[in-house]
Amino acid sequence: MRKDAESFIASAEYDLQTAEHMLTTGRYIYVVFICHLSIEKMLKAIVAAVIKKTPPKTHNLIYLIKLAEVSPPQELFNFVTKINNVSIVTRYPEDFSKLLEVYPKDIAEEYLAKTKEVVQCLKEDKRLKK
Repeated sequence: MRKDAESFIASAEYDLQTAEHMLTTGRYIYVVFICHLSIEKMLKAIVAAVIKKTPPKTHNLIYLIKLAEVSPPQELFNFVTKINNVSIVTRYPEDFSKLLEVYPKDIAEEYLAKTKEVVQCLKEDKRLKK
């Protein structure tokens, strides 16, 4: 496996742990933000394996899914689409108080649980086993 792919995987796992810590400390917006980052890095690990070079610097998960040539189950793909759409608002909130309302604890817990499913699914990609 490429060294950059290994680093992306290690970083994605680290990010998942960070999201868990953010959840326990009540930083729910950052749970969502870090979940997006974790999925992004797992996809970039696969992209690195597919294109045999460093993946492009993008945060667009749908674009990365296409580059990685992966087809997650529909439920997980729907979640990736959902979290992809919140990436910008969690990075650059126009109304921070509104963002706090939109991402309470139960939503953050849901995002974290689904992100773990996505990451696990992506980790099972055969191209990461080489």
